[in-house]
Amino acid sequence: MSTPAPAPAPDLQTPFAVDDMLCFAAYSASLAFSRFYKPMLDRMGLTYPQFLVLSLLWREDDQTVGRLGERLFLESNTLTPLIKRLEAADLVTRARDAADERVVRVRLTDNGRALAVDAGCLAQAVMERTDLTPETMVQLRDGLAKLRNQLRLGAQAMEDDGQHA
Repeated sequence: MSTPAPAPAPDLQTPFAVDDMLCFAAYSASLAFSRFYKPMLDRMGLTYPQFLVLSLLWREDDQTVGRLGERLFLESNTLTPLIKRLEAADLVTRARDAADERVVRVRLTDNGRALAVDAGCLAQAVMERTDLTPETMVQLRDGLAKLRNQLRLGAQAMEDDGQHA
């Protein structure tokens, strides 16, 4: 049995077809995740970004808005309204830090903690619907995280080059 020939290297001077673009594969996978999670999150009364904030708090309660933003790659002007909606739904509380009033701390309420049980099924649902093993999920996650980190470094380098031009 012969080994299939490797795919030819892309011609970098010609625009890729959309289906050949890594960025499109990541983008469309993100859209697919959103559509997959939507019915489950709707039942919990959450949007996907709200679910992410709560997920961070379920792992480590009492975090600053700044820390949540760093972890989710969101600016505070995006994150603050989202957290306010979680507060209005009685899932979190916000309070100024006693040591530094410029810092806002976010904590789960009892209702927010209780929601963790309902959300626990999401990862299992992904595994069941995709037939991915836990090992494959970890490999994919780690590969995407590495890609994200490299792109962020590349974007920062491009910004730095632009500032020095």
